[in-house]
Amino acid sequence: MRFAPSPTGMFHVGGARSALQNWIYAKQQGGVFVLRIEDTDAARNKPEWTEGILSALDWIGIARGSYEGPYFQSQNAGEHRAAAARLYESGRAYYCDCTREAVQARSGSQYAGYDSFCRDRGLGPGEGRALRFRTPDEGATVVVDLIRGEPTFENKLIEDFVIARGDGSPVFLLANVVDDMTMGITHVIRAEEHLPNTPKQQLLWDALGVKPPVWAHVPVVVNEKRQKLSKRRDKVALEAYRDEGYLADAMRNYLMLLGWAPSNDREIVPWSVIEEEFRLAEVNPSPAFFDEKKLRAFNGEYIRALPVAEFVAACQPWLTGTGTIPPPPWQPEEFDADAFAAVAPLAQTRIALLSEIVPNVDFLFLASPLVDEAAWAKAMKEGAGELLDAATAAFEALESWDAETLKSTLEAVGTERGLKLGKTQAPVRVAVTGRSVGLPLFESMEVLGRERTLARLRAARVRLP
Repeated sequence: MRFAPSPTGMFHVGGARSALQNWIYAKQQGGVFVLRIEDTDAARNKPEWTEGILSALDWIGIARGSYEGPYFQSQNAGEHRAAAARLYESGRAYYCDCTREAVQARSGSQYAGYDSFCRDRGLGPGEGRALRFRTPDEGATVVVDLIRGEPTFENKLIEDFVIARGDGSPVFLLANVVDDMTMGITHVIRAEEHLPNTPKQQLLWDALGVKPPVWAHVPVVVNEKRQKLSKRRDKVALEAYRDEGYLADAMRNYLMLLGWAPSNDREIVPWSVIEEEFRLAEVNPSPAFFDEKKLRAFNGEYIRALPVAEFVAACQPWLTGTGTIPPPPWQPEEFDADAFAAVAPLAQTRIALLSEIVPNVDFLFLASPLVDEAAWAKAMKEGAGELLDAATAAFEALESWDAETLKSTLEAVGTERGLKLGKTQAPVRVAVTGRSVGLPLFESMEVLGRERTLARLRAARVRLP
């Protein structure tokens, strides 16, 4: 099995799905997963994008050292040129000096395909002459596909396609075939968008005298408008999801559901179950909807299922600013690991992304809370000042500073004024945490401590009339 991405940008979630499917299928068949970087388009690839692919694969569990490669297509250029020469010498390819403008002029249409004008002109190699494959005039090419059955393509509808450019450099179609031959690739699992190329590549395999691989074209991944996911329009970079705080286990579980499902209508299942149950023949060929809301819900489930110690560890990059953008609003020396450990079980049930930990706990590590002005305006209405005065006085008199005592105390303050606890605690919450929603108030006050809590209540009172 091979996974052969081009290093032309961030790593697409669709590519990540294909990589996982190749990875699992190779293990199921007792085969080898090969990573090949198709880097022959020098103008469109950068070394950092190759590193991004390797890093993204590491993240989803396809770790460096556990597969063959990475190999680079550019390193096999000699084999590509040799194959092109063999096809020419055997009469399966010919040289062509037609320009696009000439083809369009002969047909009278800017959309016309190549008309085989040079097929029998007997041109030899020369500057500006492309090498074209001589497609059979009759018959059909049948692609045996593990997902799509046997798509059939009439040869007469396949134009004599270019296999080497005017400068002699082979194009993707030929390079891809030669690399697969050289590496002994027996199965190719790739995106549906490559299916139109497959009959051409299969003709090349046949012309070079080698049996083609087993094909499997997985469904295209689409957005909510059923449009193919686009780097220009949609959020498709795997790294972006990683950096936002998605867990690798949640992401790879969700990616495997794009076109396939485990047994018994289950969705969130251990990776070991996916590895055991996945079958290429069960992949649905219809377009697969990448639902970010569903992925977010998946991630929340995975976060809640973590042991607390693992959750604490997973949050560290966002709490310490190690590689996260933006960094947290507090200075490293202000972070209190013990305080976070105390509220971690509460925060774990309330976030769907690891990055959301920051606004949930920032009040613990800042000298004063970051105030949400909309929440302030809503909570600090008429009577809020008197309520803060009464709450402050009641809290000052407490001998015990624990969540249960704090709650009963504030409840009593509200009862004296005919208010339910929700109304009573609204201005207190905003004064203490800066927000109207977040972690449980009284547990937060317990961890924040007596002096800091009272100081914030007094500071909020000063701000009010």
